[in-house]
Amino acid sequence: MDNIIEAKELQIERKHFYVELRENDRGKFLRITEEAHGRRNCIIVPSTGVDEFTAAISEVLTNNVSAPL
Repeated sequence: MDNIIEAKELQIERKHFYVELRENDRGKFLRITEEAHGRRNCIIVPSTGVDEFTAAISEVLTNNVSAPL
């Protein structure tokens, strides 16, 4: 069973996002869930890769700062 350490929920347009830092017997992980139109999609990033994951997102956004989002 997973224990939620910290959680944040946000709504962007018609999508709901749930960002949760969780822990289970195998360790800590970041779980990001997207819910839209009654469907859910989820990705899980092990805690050992969270820094690399967030750095990649930052780099993609920084490299395209001139392009409208």
